[in-house]
Amino acid sequence: MGEGALDDGRRAAVLSLVERTRRGGRASDQVFEQLLEAIRGLRLLPGQPLSETELARDLGVSRTPVREAIARLTDAGLVDVVPQVGTTVAKIRLAEVEEARFVRESLEIAAIKVAMPLAAADVAGLRRLIEDQRHALDAGDLDGLFELDEALHGRIFALSGHPGVWATVRRTKVHLDRMRRLVLPDRALISEVIAEHASIVDALESGDAIGGEDLVRAHARRVSALTPELTRRFPDHFA
Repeated sequence: MGEGALDDGRRAAVLSLVERTRRGGRASDQVFEQLLEAIRGLRLLPGQPLSETELARDLGVSRTPVREAIARLTDAGLVDVVPQVGTTVAKIRLAEVEEARFVRESLEIAAIKVAMPLAAADVAGLRRLIEDQRHALDAGDLDGLFELDEALHGRIFALSGHPGVWATVRRTKVHLDRMRRLVLPDRALISEVIAEHASIVDALESGDAIGGEDLVRAHARRVSALTPELTRRFPDHFA
């Protein structure tokens, strides 16, 4: 795969994800989903060269589903294919980060408004997710922390009566999620993020629509505000 290729450990991590979900469905769909999540989770790094042959071998499939999956990822702006040069994971595109931020912020503000007021049981479930986030941070479980963050926001959309909207939001924000992953090791910053989650739930419980809207807006814009610092620290990750 050339310079910058995946080492055996990274390839094995991708393989283990695909192998666990190979039953049922088209192989190309499964390969697409696994590569998509590997890109979202930075297991496949921005600018990383990709080889159909090696991916097919490591994922235990033929080259055809890998080729189909890469074509879909290319259409989604997550893989770059340059004739006579090669195939690479797309770098993080700041314009797409900003578009995803706008979509997420707009839809989550709408969801917050619809979700108010909440029953006590619903608030209790959200608070348990926040507590689980604190435990994951203390344990250094960054993957678990990310998924718990996603679960909290997904739950808010579910409480609004529109759970499918969160799935739509997730499809738009892969570039944004890759930026979020870059800041996960920053314990102080993530502690602030979790505190913001708690404040959003407080607003939901009290029925404070205006305060909740302001909190969601500030929360959604946090990573975008870190763009100068992230592009300085990780110049090779950005287009």
